[in-house]
Amino acid sequence: MILKSISFHNFRNFTDKSFLINPHLTAIFGDNAKGKTNLLEGIYFILKGEGFRESREEQLIKFIEKNSYVDAKLQDKKTEDISNLRIDLTIGDLGLTKTCFLEKTKKGRHLYLKNLISVVLFSPEQIEIIDRTMSIRREYFDKFLSSINSEYKKCLANYNQALRKRNKILETGFNSFNLDVELDYWNRLLIDNGTHLINKRREYIAYLNSNKVIDSKEFSIEYIENKISLERFTKSLQKEILIKRTLIGPHRDEYNIFMIDKELPKKNIHSYGSRSEQRLGLFWLKINELKYLENLFRKKPILLLDDIFSELDHNNQKLIFNLIGNYQTVITSTEKELMKLINFPDDTFYDTINL
Repeated sequence: MILKSISFHNFRNFTDKSFLINPHLTAIFGDNAKGKTNLLEGIYFILKGEGFRESREEQLIKFIEKNSYVDAKLQDKKTEDISNLRIDLTIGDLGLTKTCFLEKTKKGRHLYLKNLISVVLFSPEQIEIIDRTMSIRREYFDKFLSSINSEYKKCLANYNQALRKRNKILETGFNSFNLDVELDYWNRLLIDNGTHLINKRREYIAYLNSNKVIDSKEFSIEYIENKISLERFTKSLQKEILIKRTLIGPHRDEYNIFMIDKELPKKNIHSYGSRSEQRLGLFWLKINELKYLENLFRKKPILLLDDIFSELDHNNQKLIFNLIGNYQTVITSTEKELMKLINFPDDTFYDTINL
């Protein structure tokens, strides 16, 4: 299944605008602030039911306007059947209303998304997964695993709620005579849900480490579990009382990505990677997202690349173009010279949009 076309009404800076999307590669060019990322976000929005920038969806609606919609057509590559999608956003007296339609029939979000194609986004801001704190890496893996596994999402919510409750007891109840009893319930809830999180994280990390190579480059990831058990809770209790927070569990797990060179020791790219190596390491994660989603849902996802080429050297730019050939891809850039790196059979394999 592929994205055939997309249209906007009062979405971001688009008043009324429609675009055709190439089955292989669509390259969006334009100066800054012309709407390149807005077009990518519109594609993400119609396929995921949410934007990828602001948490307040009101900001997806064009300034001053009260309603917006995005609609799109998907095509089955085998049967050539067309599916019609639409999401309306309306600001009313009670706030924002979001309504999803499939073939002009109103659907709940879950049913709307159920049979759509997946989408993978690679944007400049995501470099923070590599060069910022461990908590951002944990958030990245949690968000991805939650998006493909409802049980993981449920366990993560239960775990975080129990963690907040337990921390509150540590903050306020350290003089309580029954502190051990108060904590025991939350300890067991954390263990039950945390064990599921750890197991699913292990599975995905094992998948990543079985797919280390992109072209001639090789990466690996080290997953350091903060093991969770009643025994560890007992041993850490006095220290936790002093600092008033929970020190045991998967909310403190660590992920470290390494670049592997046969002639040199493996390099921790978070601390020692160049900017280009860090971006390539992030692309390794994203390529594996694509492959994992394809294997899981038996459909090729769409890949969105938002201005990722500016900090890559020429060889790595070419490498990425070589790797994306199997997926419908939409890229944004200010550099039209990038098209010289394309290695498709003929001009029908790509289109350009100039904003």
